Amino acid sequence: MSDLDIRRAVPSDIDAVLAFWRMAAEGTSISDDHAGVALLITRDPGALLLAERRGTLVGTVIAGFDGWRCSAYRLAVHPDHRRQGIATALLKAAEQRFTELGGRRVDAMVLEENERAHHTWQAAGYDRENHWRRWVKPLEGGNRGR
Repeated sequence: MSDLDIRRAVPSDIDAVLAFWRMAAEGTSISDDHAGVALLITRDPGALLLAERRGTLVGTVIAGFDGWRCSAYRLAVHPDHRRQGIATALLKAAEQRFTELGGRRVDAMVLEENERAHHTWQAAGYDRENHWRRWVKPLEGGNRGR
């Protein structure tokens, strides 16, 4: 894994990240557009972590912290690079960020239908909490989606 670099995303990465998510991530989000990712990077410059191998984007995770909760989103690895420890490296980087910010627990958003992801999160030490459910409401003026 010495050839894997993990870094913060910058505005010039946005289009590549969106294309990567369309190919490597499961499902879509209401914020999967240039404006949504730009807002994330502007508001919390360290939240979107990118894994690159020899300059090629091979993985992402959003490690968001609002001062109360640590939230992980968009853990995605390029299909040709899976099962090589990239997700593990991204989660370790996210967890390090959370620890440095004073976080105490990580919540991860994982699609129910994405069973492959369930195994990844479980292998990384995360436990499913079945007694919680996510409630959502799109805001006025926002796009429809998750």
